Amino acid sequence: MGKTLIILGAALMLLGLAWPWITRLGLFHLPGDIVIERGNFRFYFPITSAILISLVFSLLMWIFRR
Repeated sequence: MGKTLIILGAALMLLGLAWPWITRLGLFHLPGDIVIERGNFRFYFPITSAILISLVFSLLMWIFRR
C-alpha cells in the first residue's frame, strides 16, 4: 500500500509540473467535448478527453502489471 501511495504521489507531482505543457496540447478541446455557453453561464463536459485519458491510463496499467 505504501509503495502505491508513493507512486501515485510522484505521478501527481509530475502531472502538476507538466500542466503548463499539457494545456498547450489542446487535450480538453477535442471534438466531442460538450461546451454550452449562454450569457454569463458556461457548461463544459469533456467526454472525449475523459475517454482518451481513461484509455491511456488503462493501457499504462495493463503494461505495468505484466
